[in-house]
Amino acid sequence: MRTVLLLCAWLAASCAWAQPYPSKPIKLVVPFPPGGSTDIFARPIAQRLSEALKQQVVVENRGGAGGTIGADAVAKSPPDGYTLLMGHIGTLAVAPSLYPKLPYDPRRDFAPVGMVASVANVLVVNPSVPARSVQELIALAKRDPDKLAYSSGGNGSAAHIAVELFKLRTGTRIVHVPYKGTAPAVTDLIGGQVAMTMTGVPPVLEFIRNGRVRALGVSSLRRIDALPEVPTIAEAGVADFEATQWYGIVAPAGTPAPIVARLNAELRLILESAEMRERLAALGALADPSTPEEFAQRIASERVRWREVVEAARIQPD
Repeated sequence: MRTVLLLCAWLAASCAWAQPYPSKPIKLVVPFPPGGSTDIFARPIAQRLSEALKQQVVVENRGGAGGTIGADAVAKSPPDGYTLLMGHIGTLAVAPSLYPKLPYDPRRDFAPVGMVASVANVLVVNPSVPARSVQELIALAKRDPDKLAYSSGGNGSAAHIAVELFKLRTGTRIVHVPYKGTAPAVTDLIGGQVAMTMTGVPPVLEFIRNGRVRALGVSSLRRIDALPEVPTIAEAGVADFEATQWYGIVAPAGTPAPIVARLNAELRLILESAEMRERLAALGALADPSTPEEFAQRIASERVRWREVVEAARIQPD
C-alpha cells in the first residue's frame, strides 16, 4: 500500500512539473511602500510581463527594514518561478554591509533574472533653502555644520548612501532623517520638515517641474534627458561623483534554469521595445536589459563598492 501511495505521489508531482510555465499568477514583490522608484518601475514591467506570459503578474508591496523584509520573504519562497523580487541597489548590494545579521545572502539565496533599469539620483532641496547650486549648498552646509537635514527612505536606502557619499566627498556634515519609504521622505521635504534629499528621479520629477522642490544636480556622470538643464554633481565641482540606482528582478535560488531563461527572454524583449524605453526615459531612467550572468556580476561589483562607503561613513542600521 505504501508503495502505491508513493507511486501516486510521484506521478502527481511529475504531472505538476509537466505543466507549462506559468500556469498560475505570479507575485512580484516590491520590498518598499508604494510611491518609490522601485514601485514605479515594477508596475509597468508587471503589466507587460502579464501580457507576455498570459498570466497575471501581481505587484505586492512588502516594505520595512530598508527593503530587507520583503527580500527575505522572497528568498525563503518556493523556487518555482511564482514569487519574484524587484530588487535594487539597496536590497542586493548595500544591505549585506549594513546589516550584520542579514537573514538572506544576495549571492546565495537569489537567482538573478535580469536588470530592468538604471536611474540617476537627483539632489533636491526645499525652495526655502538659500542655495541655487551644488556649490552654494556645500558652502551652506560648511558654514552651519549639522544644521541642514536630509530625508531618505530608510537606513541603507539609495538616498541614504548617496548623500553619505556626497558628505564624504565634500567634507560636509548633514543630518540624516530616515523615513519608512521614499514617498513620506519626499512629502516632508516638500513640507519643509527637512532641507534636502538625493533620490531617484521618478518620485520627485513632477515636484521639480511644478517648483515644489529645486533640483541642484544629478548623480550620474552625464546629464539626463528628463532634466537636461540640471548639471551633474561632478560637473558642479564634486569630482568623479557618481551614485546611480539600479533595479532588476531576482528569483529564489534553485529556481529551474528554464524558468529563469524564459523570464529573462520576456524581460529583455519588453525593455528593448521602443515603448518601454520611452516610458522609462520620461521618468529619467535608462532601460538596462541584461543576461542573468551580467546581472550577477553587477550585484557583486556594486556590493564591493558600497561596502567601502558604508564603512567609511559608519552607517548603522535602524
